[in-house]
Amino acid sequence: MSRTLSKGEATREAILDAGIALAREFGLAALTIGELAERAQMSKSGVFAHFGSKEELQLAVLRAAQGRFDESVSRVAFQTPRGLARLRELFSRWLSWSAARPQPGGCLMLAAASEFDDRPGLVRDYLAKQQLGWLEGLQRTVSYAIEATELPADTDTEQFAFELFGLILSTHHHARLLNDDRYFRAAQAGLERLISAPPRRNPTHP
Repeated sequence: MSRTLSKGEATREAILDAGIALAREFGLAALTIGELAERAQMSKSGVFAHFGSKEELQLAVLRAAQGRFDESVSRVAFQTPRGLARLRELFSRWLSWSAARPQPGGCLMLAAASEFDDRPGLVRDYLAKQQLGWLEGLQRTVSYAIEATELPADTDTEQFAFELFGLILSTHHHARLLNDDRYFRAAQAGLERLISAPPRRNPTHP
């Protein structure tokens, strides 16, 4: 049974919901305490009391967005038995989350990574850490398929995860910019090609 939020926690959650919506629509860099206060129908001082600075606000919004991603994608997919079934479920949910129409701007984490890849600071550091952690998680998921003998023992898990991530990035870009759902099918086909002909490790580089 979920815990009932206090008034302060509920207010913070409402602010973060508004922050995620604003960041998806206009970009994380454009997210300010003033803009968020207007969207959340609060005073600037009220919003400031929860975050203290623009950077802390941006980080809080990213953490909230990551939490929603984990709840909708990772936690559900990880209930699937290890192996290709879990890999396919994870990819399908990730794909839907990243480029689905109901989300203005698509996946906030992917969009923010493009915004902040050349901007040193805590926001970039957070995004880089999350991406590295996600790539490691993808590699583990591929490793489980190897352990289940559903992929060859010499499958290059790092290269597999890299190409999987590339399929998501390409779909996010094309589906949203070109407004064409065919790219979802193309991404699924790309996954099946990876599974049928996975990248192999170089014998001299284990």
